[in-house]
Amino acid sequence: MEFLPEEIEAYIKAHTSPESNLLHQLNRETYQKVLVPRMLSGHIQGRVLSMLSHMIKPKCILEIGTYTGYSAICLAEGLQPGGRLITIDINEELEDMVNAYISEAKMIDCIDVKIGNAIEIIPTIKSTFDLVFIDADKTNYSNYFDLIIDQVSSGGYIIADNVLWSGKVVKEITENDVDTIAIRNYNQKIQTDSRVENVLFPIRDGLMVARKI
Repeated sequence: MEFLPEEIEAYIKAHTSPESNLLHQLNRETYQKVLVPRMLSGHIQGRVLSMLSHMIKPKCILEIGTYTGYSAICLAEGLQPGGRLITIDINEELEDMVNAYISEAKMIDCIDVKIGNAIEIIPTIKSTFDLVFIDADKTNYSNYFDLIIDQVSSGGYIIADNVLWSGKVVKEITENDVDTIAIRNYNQKIQTDSRVENVLFPIRDGLMVARKI
């Protein structure tokens, strides 16, 4: 679903710093070779994530949902010197592609790719996160939040993608639409959790940005 008129989208793109040649290549290869390429963050959202990361200046980032590595590279651009980004994805078929682009981006020393079930992996990570990006299976968004909130630093950020879910969050749905129900529940959970303050940005498919108080 497109939320903005096409000419406005084009204007935004024309007035946003371009993606690097490497990210452009990754974007193109994802659309050529990988299923559901719409899952890619892409140019505008990628620059938003990079900008937020530069503003936060995180020492440690956790990303839940790697896909082809586009968002990981964007987020890692804002890491402090010596910082680390840990990214988790269950799809081992994309691991070689992800690692190849991370290596080409010269980020092999700061991005740690983990393959497996994030619910099982997160409890094994003994780190404090300054920034968490959630962009994985929607039914577990609330579970991911519960798993990581105590490891997020005071003043740290949790960003969740797809929180508008193509506009379905404001439409009538059936009880079988578990993804939309899960996204609605997550948004309400963040809205009522006294441990965070939050704003929902209507960027692309929606970014819920929560800051731990």
